[in-house]
Amino acid sequence: MTAGSARGFTLIELMMTVALVALLSTMVLPLTELTVQRSREQELRAALREIRMGLDEYKKAVDDKHIIAKAGESGYPESLDVLVDGVDDAASAEGSQRIRFLRRIPRDPMATDDNQSAADTWGLRSYKSDADSPSSGDDVYDVYSLSDKTGLNGVPYAQW
Repeated sequence: MTAGSARGFTLIELMMTVALVALLSTMVLPLTELTVQRSREQELRAALREIRMGLDEYKKAVDDKHIIAKAGESGYPESLDVLVDGVDDAASAEGSQRIRFLRRIPRDPMATDDNQSAADTWGLRSYKSDADSPSSGDDVYDVYSLSDKTGLNGVPYAQW
């Protein structure tokens, strides 16, 4: 066997291969993080839409006299749990039927504490509070994310 017939990789070829793999991996990691963030943002949009639709359906049921609201109340539920637990239908015979607006309360995908209940992951805005500075009160008019982070669109999650 002569020196010219030996086959194998030189040190330079191996170093170039390692450098190329390292370069490709540094490009893939940010794309993976971006994909994960985009997925969580889609979950946030869907969860907000689901809860807000439940709140609107509750208000519609009050307006249609399926739920009896006390004088001076806004017609929105006292808590998010009411949407899942349901209320007696005042329009049915003797209130024998229950109306439920959500199967479950979705978690805020931006919440970091896994020990919190799903309802506690959301910020609550009452009907009487200002849109620019939401606060909780006697009812739940709207929900928002408690995350202080900003979305890919440049808008803070709390303002979605």
